[in-house]
Amino acid sequence: MTKLFILFKTEMILAAREFSGVLFGLIMPVGIMLLLGIIQGENPAFEGASYSMMQQSFPAVATIGICATGLMGIPLTISAYREKKILKHFKVTPTSPFLLLGAQFLTNFVFAVISTLMVLITAIIFFDYSMMGSLIKFVLAYGLVLSAIFSLGMMIASISRTVKTANLLCTLFYFPMLLLSGATIPFEIMPSGLQQISNFMPLTQGIKLLKSISLSIPLDDWIRPVAILSMTVIISLILSVKIFRWA
Repeated sequence: MTKLFILFKTEMILAAREFSGVLFGLIMPVGIMLLLGIIQGENPAFEGASYSMMQQSFPAVATIGICATGLMGIPLTISAYREKKILKHFKVTPTSPFLLLGAQFLTNFVFAVISTLMVLITAIIFFDYSMMGSLIKFVLAYGLVLSAIFSLGMMIASISRTVKTANLLCTLFYFPMLLLSGATIPFEIMPSGLQQISNFMPLTQGIKLLKSISLSIPLDDWIRPVAILSMTVIISLILSVKIFRWA
């Protein structure tokens, strides 16, 4: 645990100095929340709805920080260390792939949680947001979504030999999830064809689960999103450790 804490402390200092991480992980989600709030106000989600557009949008916007830190922060950092031969130095120390990935997980976990709290505070202060469902269940579901996206990021980090490769893979994962999962563009207004495609994405299932809980609306098939997210975590974590490259 001491080794993990030392790595985590160092990574936190380095991450705080990286402006792109702060921009995409912290500033952008708050900006999108403000934009949606200004456009939507307290209008109902649809005619006769018992909840507002803001209440419907919050769970989705809360995942933008998860997406940025998990699918960009983790892979780009580890691949940069690999390209600069820093991981070769780690290899001859008692450090393991588990410790390196664990430190990255914790570092980006902190940034993701801060991002979500900033979005929540913005929604409460400026748009009088209130959660209709169980906060405890929401936190548990949020943890599952975060673990799934972060595990995908760690898998990308493990196989990317260079920053260029990591950038390509991050782009292939990050932008489709950001745009098609409902995180930025409401899933409900997408054409049925795009909805069917996006249903294969873990983040889409995660947002559906978070919306259902936060709005206190029963989900017809809650087992499906939980199963998809759980399998994503298990498979991606196993592959991350098994295929981890030092060089």
